Amino acid sequence: MRNIPSLKGIQAFEAASRLGSFAAAADELLVTASAVSHQIRYLEQELGILLFHRVHRTIVLTDAGRRYAEEVAKGLGVIEAATRSIERRGKSDILTIHSVPSFAAQWLMPRLSRFSALHPDIDVRLNASVSTVDLASGEADFDIRYGTVFPDTGVAVMPFPEETIVALCSPALAAGEHPIRVPADLRQHTLIHSEVNLISWRDWFRWSGVEGIDFERGPRFDRSFMAINAAVDGVGVALESRLLIQGEVENRRLTLPFGLDGPRLVFHRLLFLKSKMNTPKIKSFREWLFEQLDAAVM
Repeated sequence: MRNIPSLKGIQAFEAASRLGSFAAAADELLVTASAVSHQIRYLEQELGILLFHRVHRTIVLTDAGRRYAEEVAKGLGVIEAATRSIERRGKSDILTIHSVPSFAAQWLMPRLSRFSALHPDIDVRLNASVSTVDLASGEADFDIRYGTVFPDTGVAVMPFPEETIVALCSPALAAGEHPIRVPADLRQHTLIHSEVNLISWRDWFRWSGVEGIDFERGPRFDRSFMAINAAVDGVGVALESRLLIQGEVENRRLTLPFGLDGPRLVFHRLLFLKSKMNTPKIKSFREWLFEQLDAAVM
C-alpha cells in the first residue's frame, strides 16, 4: 500500500504555501479558513513534522515545509498535465500500427477509414519504416513485417494469407507498339525489378515456363511502391503482389496482361504482444484486418 497522506491535506497545504495564507487557500478551495487550518494540522500530524510557523495571523513555511511544498507542487503539476492530456484525447483509445512502407502506403492506409468508421472510439496512428519496433516497450501495438521474422519472447506472429505475384504494367504499354499478350512478349520490354521481392523475375519465368529472356536488365528499386509507380508511369513491366496493386488496377492505372494467376507465397506477418491479444482495440483491429485480407486475396 502506498504511503500517501490525506489528499485533502495535500491540497490545502499546496494552496496555502503557494498563496501565503490560510484565508486565500480557503477562497480557492471553496472551504473555510478553519477547514484549511484543520487539514494542514492533520497533515503535520501524519508526517510528524511542522510545515508552517504560525506567527499571529501570518504563516511562514519551515525549512522542511519549503522542501515539501516544492516536491508537492511538482507532483500536482504532473497530475494536472496528465488530466489536461486525457481531456484533450477524450475517451478514445489510440491504436499504434507500425508497418513496412509499401504495405502501409499501397494497401493499409487507403482502408483505415473503414476501420475508423466501425470503431469511432479508437484513434489510429500509422507509422511506416523498414526498421523493427520494440512492442514490449510500447512503441507500437502492432508491427507488420515483410518476409521471415524471428519474434521476441512474448510476441505472437500471425501470417497473412498467401499473396499472388503477378506481372503488371500500364494499359498503354500493354496495348502499344509491342503488345503484351503472352510471357514471351516480354522479350521486347523493360523489366522493372523490386529488389526486396521474395519472388524474382527468374522465379516468375521459371513458373511460367518461358526461357531465353534476359531477366537481369532493367531499373531496380528497393521498395515495392516505387516499382509500382514506375510501372504506372510506363517505364516497363513490374512483378508485384496483387494485394498491393488493387487500387491501381481498379482505377485502370495498371493492367495485368497475363491475368490474375501467379506464384503464391506468404509475404507479410502481423506481430503483437500475446499479453495484450484480447484487449478490445487489439482484438478489434486484428479481426478487422484479417477479414479485409481474406476478402482481398480471394
